Amino acid sequence: MAHMSSVVLSSAPTDAELQSRFRPVFAHIAEGAIRRERERRLPFDEIQLLRESGFTRLRVPQEFGGLGASLPQVFRLLIDLAEAESNLPQALRVHFGFLENLRLEQDPQRREQWLRRAGEGAIFGNAITELGQGFHDRYRTTLAQDGQGWRLDGEKFYSTGSLFADHILVAAQRGDDRVSVLVDADQPGVSQQDDWDGFGQRLTASGTSRYEGVQILGDRVFEGGYGDPGKTHQTALFQLVQLSVLAGIAKRAVADVVEVTLGRTRTFNHALADLPKDDPLVQQVIGRGEAAAFAARATVLAVADLLGELLDLLNAGEDAPPELYDEAELAAAKAQSAVIPLVLRSVTDLFEVGGASITRADKALDRHWRNARTISLHNPVIYKEQRLGDNLLNGAAPPYAWTVGERNPTK
Repeated sequence: MAHMSSVVLSSAPTDAELQSRFRPVFAHIAEGAIRRERERRLPFDEIQLLRESGFTRLRVPQEFGGLGASLPQVFRLLIDLAEAESNLPQALRVHFGFLENLRLEQDPQRREQWLRRAGEGAIFGNAITELGQGFHDRYRTTLAQDGQGWRLDGEKFYSTGSLFADHILVAAQRGDDRVSVLVDADQPGVSQQDDWDGFGQRLTASGTSRYEGVQILGDRVFEGGYGDPGKTHQTALFQLVQLSVLAGIAKRAVADVVEVTLGRTRTFNHALADLPKDDPLVQQVIGRGEAAAFAARATVLAVADLLGELLDLLNAGEDAPPELYDEAELAAAKAQSAVIPLVLRSVTDLFEVGGASITRADKALDRHWRNARTISLHNPVIYKEQRLGDNLLNGAAPPYAWTVGERNPTK
């Protein structure tokens, strides 16, 4: 597959250039999706293919070895990748989020250092969430002074993508402050497990990671941690990656059901046609599924345009107006409320085109519902819908991350 990196991009890659580059990559990844699901084989080879093809450096500026793609272009490709393999965009979610932060890094030396690493193919994973600890609690993972440097100790759950990563962004408590620490995945004291036992998104490497006496240099500590108060692009960006996964699942589910339907000759004695493919009710179910996939994709890309506008301003060194942050954050919440039920209904209703045989394990169609249901539960939609209503009725702040201990943010 090495020939795919030979496509010469212009100063700003076009959609056609990016499609030409990555369409064969995604097709190759899709070929093994069902087998990987059955065998629970983590997609190390597929991650490596994405690295070699340049996918992981889409948002890295060209001056640092990246492709310099726009944010909307990245989300178009994330949806396409999710259609091929829904686990991969989720596994790379924090990678792309960290790249956006690096693009905005105020320290020029640090910005260039890590963007160049990304331009060379480095992948960033995450270790943020801890079992039993809520958003408003202090992390039990600690960063403490140790001689001339720092010592990191703790355990994380949902360390999504870290088994694929070269560097891991670890959220830690340094006294009263939350910080982010960039750890090398192969450092002494770092251990990781693929022990995620959810019924969906099983191949994201969302397992436990432990940090025991990991030595940290000062330049690896980033001030501010996940969940800090204030307006940010991050919450909308991270949510939109999850919605991209849902949009991709919706499209792949339709394609799989079409393939199954075209191969079916058996139908019911009260069916409306001799062959399922000619049955108007079967056609309607599939048509509705295709419409759902189209609507999910269009919704995600509409929010990506807003986020892209915001980040373009910030990358140009300009101050973005507060209302632009709010517009993007509220748009992501609206998209979440619209896309999740739409896709969940679609991947459920598509089973109506066949009898019980459509649930056979060799077709693995159940993976679409399991994966969609699992990815939809990140940042539960019920809270976002409440915040949307409160915003409209009372002018309450959009649902950004809240300050530790603050459960009722003001306007």
